[in-house]
Amino acid sequence: MTQNALFTSYTLGDITLANRIVMAPLTRNRAAKDCVPGPHAAEYYTQRASAGLLIAEATQISQQGQGYQDTPGIYSEAQIAGWRLVTDSVHAAGGKIILQIWHVGRVSHVDLQPGGLPPVAPSAIRAEAMVFVHNRFVPTSKPRALELAELPGIVSDFRKAAANAISAGFDGVEIHGANGYLLDQFVKDDANTRTDAYGGSIKNRARLMLEVAAAVADEIGAGRTGIRLSPVSPLNGTAASDPQAQFDYIVGELDKLGLAFIHVIEGSTAGPRDVTTFDYGALRQAFSNTYIANNGYDLKLATERVAADRADLFAFGRAFIANPDLVARLKSGAPLAEIDPETLYGGGAKGYTDYPTTA
Repeated sequence: MTQNALFTSYTLGDITLANRIVMAPLTRNRAAKDCVPGPHAAEYYTQRASAGLLIAEATQISQQGQGYQDTPGIYSEAQIAGWRLVTDSVHAAGGKIILQIWHVGRVSHVDLQPGGLPPVAPSAIRAEAMVFVHNRFVPTSKPRALELAELPGIVSDFRKAAANAISAGFDGVEIHGANGYLLDQFVKDDANTRTDAYGGSIKNRARLMLEVAAAVADEIGAGRTGIRLSPVSPLNGTAASDPQAQFDYIVGELDKLGLAFIHVIEGSTAGPRDVTTFDYGALRQAFSNTYIANNGYDLKLATERVAADRADLFAFGRAFIANPDLVARLKSGAPLAEIDPETLYGGGAKGYTDYPTTA
């Protein structure tokens, strides 16, 4: 019998993976004290270390970059130390783990911002989105537009966060350029109405994302750097009028940087894959290195796509929450457990580290 390629080893840039199944980054809101990874985080990730690659949850590069309560950071010594407990434990279990770093931009609330100031964005346009604050979901606050002189500081914060991630023991980083957060806001022209060098044309709107990618790759090495993209997802109220042209350009430029991977959300995040027409194959062809496919994948679809060489790695999200041994279940055909939606965000061990394995 021919072995399913999903369960074969794979070289991702400078990282060797045991299989082609990726745990997607999943926000769990359990870093309650000073945005330091919570006491159960090491156990949570270690339970799932059989994934070829763990992408740890979105982690803010600064306090300004935070958009939801109790999400972890990677800008303080305490946060670095907290993440080191996670990476040491995952590595001891034979796993590989990278950190997704983000700045949420306008998807935030004044109560999370330094000094209670407005969130920042490419333009002063409120996001049509909800954020988790004070243990409930509330509308975002109206942002202010970033000044041109502030943008090098954003790039610097991403660079420093990447360096901190390596200091914390991560095998690499994924830049969050998707889902309507800051870098995606600059890319999408409904959120970016700037008239300077960071707005208007396809090239200008991609500028900040590409500057961040170049800075991170320069800091930690392109072989340990990837980026997440969502060309057509409407999450958090963003859309591009020209997604194919915009992302064909972006991926072509990312390819010049030699990044290890692009992680592409195909369709609407956690929603339909066919939300609009888009040629993801063009992105794969334009990028020389690894293409990670995300959104709505199950064993059947991932098996079909890897056999057809449509993608290299496949990211599974919520399935990993209730199935810490997801790789073994997929390989054996065991049924998958269902998540408890009441314990997704915030709390302690319940609904976090207490999901059983099949063994």
